[in-house]
Amino acid sequence: MFSIILRRSKFILNVAMTSFVIASIAVASWAQTGPQEAAKPNIVLVLMDNFGYGEVGVYGGGVLRGAATPNIDSIAHEGFQLTNYNVEAECTPSRSALMTGRYGIRTRQSVEGEPRGVWYGITKWEITLAEMLSGVGYSTGMFGKWHLGDTEGRYPTDQGFDEWIGLPRSSDRAFWPDSASFDPDSGAVFTHVMSSKRGEKPVELDVFDRKKRATIDREITDQAIDFIKRKASEDQPFFAYLPYTQTHEPVDPHPDFLGTTGHGTFADVLAQTDAYVGELLDTVDELGLKENTIFIFTSDNGREGVPRSFGFTGPWRGSMFSPYEGSLRVPFLIRWPGKIPEHQVSNDLFHQIDIFPTIASIVGVELPKDRIFDGVDQSDFLMGKSDNSPRESVMIFIGNELFGAKWRNWKILLKEIDEDSYAINNMAYPSVYNLLVDPKEEVPELNYLNDTWVDFPLYKVIEDFEASLESDPGAPESDD
Repeated sequence: MFSIILRRSKFILNVAMTSFVIASIAVASWAQTGPQEAAKPNIVLVLMDNFGYGEVGVYGGGVLRGAATPNIDSIAHEGFQLTNYNVEAECTPSRSALMTGRYGIRTRQSVEGEPRGVWYGITKWEITLAEMLSGVGYSTGMFGKWHLGDTEGRYPTDQGFDEWIGLPRSSDRAFWPDSASFDPDSGAVFTHVMSSKRGEKPVELDVFDRKKRATIDREITDQAIDFIKRKASEDQPFFAYLPYTQTHEPVDPHPDFLGTTGHGTFADVLAQTDAYVGELLDTVDELGLKENTIFIFTSDNGREGVPRSFGFTGPWRGSMFSPYEGSLRVPFLIRWPGKIPEHQVSNDLFHQIDIFPTIASIVGVELPKDRIFDGVDQSDFLMGKSDNSPRESVMIFIGNELFGAKWRNWKILLKEIDEDSYAINNMAYPSVYNLLVDPKEEVPELNYLNDTWVDFPLYKVIEDFEASLESDPGAPESDD
């Protein structure tokens, strides 16, 4: 019933190839279909790496974690705080979902219907947030970790960004150059910081070792501030994307912050991050851009699952790579003065796939019709024109495996995870949780008592999504 075996025919292949052509035309024509007014909002999007729900002060962290976060907290005070913002359970599918408005399982799908490997990233055929914004006149800069493709044609500047400096892969590779057992004949290669501009081949810069690990987020911040200042003097809106490398392991604070809190390296990095976000906010404000800039702070997924990584998920159970709320629910703060009301807090469902269609709506873009978008437009909800989120459900995948779904405050898990070994436990009966009654997912509802009715909407969410996967042609076969 819950199998995701996707069947394809030669007809579907032709549809997919046609979709590729349509997508290219759509990107090229977006500037003509959007509204004609000049003042589109600038966008600054800060994305943390393996950063739990409970780290920031307004989510119960801050001083509780050994370092106050007044700058990050100020975004909540001046804007909107979501307490039910959902993401995917690991870095690559999460970043893919954020960039495309489509679940990670969909963006890895080939025309034959079989999903590519967990770490594949996105195909060239996908339309990213940067490509969409470029199509309506935005300057686009990325400063930080990509992790969505590191072969020719799949770097950030191949997928909509005008400029990029940062990491192509994951931060844990910083351990390699300092490993006394590293064998240069093994075929493994060190990660380098990379830089590129649109239309140019990326170049390798410094080796990403532990020393560079400690300074990379400082450099990301400096590069982003320089980009914002350059674009502020031009008559063109900008999109600055900062996927920071912290707090992915290894958590190494900059020398300027090492030991400053007296509460260990994680607290030092938390203080460091708050200071860097403060610099970004100050830059936007001092340039007179505050009222015309959407500023977002969020994370790709919950805390590390590595023992003694010390991340904090607040009231939620679990860590990344799990189907529990500590993996799937992270901070999300957004401000846009004059458009998004101040001091707003909501526990309505919201998913990272909603960012793409929401921004598209704000800048006046009609979404292409050649692919399925899983996200919904949340602009009226964020701007106070609607009291409730239009989203009622989310899907839960880990890697390529379907684990369950959420519907309103209910959650069904078809499989669970051993939180010590990460082994998948297949169950005779699914677990159903009421997340308002049992937020830590400690005791599943008894399936023979009052709440058996909730099986129907939960299963329908799953069945509808499976049907949409089967009708989705996926990326063209030639697109690798």
